[in-house]
Amino acid sequence: MPLKQFKAESKRLLDLMINSIYTHKEIFLRELISNASDAIDKLYYHALENGGFGLNRDDFFIRIDLHKDARTLTVTDNGIGMTREELDTNLGVIAKSGSLQFKQEAEEKEDVDIIGQFGVGFYSAFMVSDHVTVESRALGSDEAWVWESRGLEGYQIKTGSKSDRGTVITLHLKEDTDDEQYGEFLEQYRIRELVKRYSDYIRYPIRMEMQHSHLKEGTGVDGKDPEYETHFEVETLNSMTPIWKKTKSEVTDEEMNSFYKEKFHDWQDPLRVIRTSTEGAATYSALLFVPKTAPMDYYTRDFEKGLQLYASGVLIMEKCADLLPDCFSFMKGLVDSQDLSLNISREMLQHDRQLKLIASRLEKKIASELASMLQNDREKYEEFFKAFGLQLKYGLYDNYGEKKDELKDLVLFTSSLEQKPVTLKEYVSRMKEGQPAIYYGCGETAQRILSLPQAEAVTEKGYELLLLTDNVDEFALKMLEKYEDKEFRNISADDLELSTEEEKEKTRALGESNKEMLAAMKEALGDKVQDVRVSATLKSHPVCLSTDGMISTEMEKVLNSMPAQEKIHAQRVLELNPDHPVFGKLTGFYENDREKLATYAGILYDLALLIEGLPIDDPADFSRKLCEII
Repeated sequence: MPLKQFKAESKRLLDLMINSIYTHKEIFLRELISNASDAIDKLYYHALENGGFGLNRDDFFIRIDLHKDARTLTVTDNGIGMTREELDTNLGVIAKSGSLQFKQEAEEKEDVDIIGQFGVGFYSAFMVSDHVTVESRALGSDEAWVWESRGLEGYQIKTGSKSDRGTVITLHLKEDTDDEQYGEFLEQYRIRELVKRYSDYIRYPIRMEMQHSHLKEGTGVDGKDPEYETHFEVETLNSMTPIWKKTKSEVTDEEMNSFYKEKFHDWQDPLRVIRTSTEGAATYSALLFVPKTAPMDYYTRDFEKGLQLYASGVLIMEKCADLLPDCFSFMKGLVDSQDLSLNISREMLQHDRQLKLIASRLEKKIASELASMLQNDREKYEEFFKAFGLQLKYGLYDNYGEKKDELKDLVLFTSSLEQKPVTLKEYVSRMKEGQPAIYYGCGETAQRILSLPQAEAVTEKGYELLLLTDNVDEFALKMLEKYEDKEFRNISADDLELSTEEEKEKTRALGESNKEMLAAMKEALGDKVQDVRVSATLKSHPVCLSTDGMISTEMEKVLNSMPAQEKIHAQRVLELNPDHPVFGKLTGFYENDREKLATYAGILYDLALLIEGLPIDDPADFSRKLCEII
């Protein structure tokens, strides 16, 4: 029988698809199984409309057979089958999809869930085979037909001998090469793996004969050598019913935890399970998990965020990053939707309104669930925050604070009260009357922050202090600017508004009367400081460093730890405690020994650096000056 040629545009598309459209060759099995499922669906719905023919879902199956010697892989279904004309129409013209046509005709029917939409999935078989035959017998037909092709050269259709309804697709696999091992698709373990990965939730059983070995009875005991017997057993490879389609009462906690650990490769149970589904503008089901701990690569560039994406139970993408904002990148889980606009290979999504709508709803759901955990299970939330709180803080700052409104009530900071984590809402709710701002300090540890001279002034007033120990903390608060109309104020800033008017007036007078001495100390320190001032807030400490402007001392440390050509410098101010004995020494040196005043200025500046956790500019010079005064 002469070959029929593909149309010119179909031939170009076939060549493109074999070589370019699909990223992974293993996808061919997903496509063939999906087509087989479609064929069974068509028969099932046809039966419902036309009297049933005595059929029910339990009668349907998909079967895979492997023949290593012949290098063939066969996919069989007992679906609706195809006539000669349908074989010619559906397989002779690439991108002519019978499934799409059926779906369009059945749009008003309920529970119509046809996977194939483009009519190219079948041709993915040519990525792994050089010869494909399709034998099919349509429902109610007395004839069977065979469609056969070796790829671009064309196809032929001839009579077949199939005695029952359905379709058998036989792939003659290509020979192995140095670059490609097509023989892997003749291995039982490989086929089982691909079915579990991509087609586990096809609604019909996918069966395959599996080889097993067991110890022969009477061997391996009493000194006898062990002998093994081989037997074959037809097994169902897929679970068929997605766990996310089951009701909550149908799934135990143990089953859900096992599903999570197996599917998302975690050794611990999830901290929280989130189930959600919607219908309407965006119809989807989602099953999300909050892990207990972060993976080792979570805060590295190697980490890849995303949710598994299914289209009608068929895995389309392993990690769909577009479904999660960066602030919730720690979430694991999956989304199953019938409404996604997929590209021709079904491996990528078109960036359309449906995808954005699903992502937006998932984001709100995650934020709502975290807020619920914070309110109703504080201990579990604090466990979560230890693992992923840093990511929420980054989310406050990222993209110019785009997500700050939904995240501001989810972040925790260590408080000076019992050094326990608090929310901003909790802090504000217990602020003392007349407290002008939300006070915070920055440092490597909570204890170091509390030992800062400025912390003493804040805590002495009875004000609560937020102890910020993560690099991103201050940047996040700067992005928030205010919380419930209360400004955030770094205790290392130049004016904390802690002094009474009487104290401020005293400080102004002392500053004015010692103006020349302060100017002399500023001159001795040069460009190390912007100014030397008398402090109104220092209590027991002789000196401290404060900053003017937007860049604090801690921000300077963080920014300068990053690779950059130009270093950032905060505008430092050296503040002196006029009630400390050291101040009296300084005034005496100003009157009698200006050189010693300069020496003391340098020592006090270096001491202030040490208190702030900053490196001394010249340790050798500091040592020399210290020895000199001793």
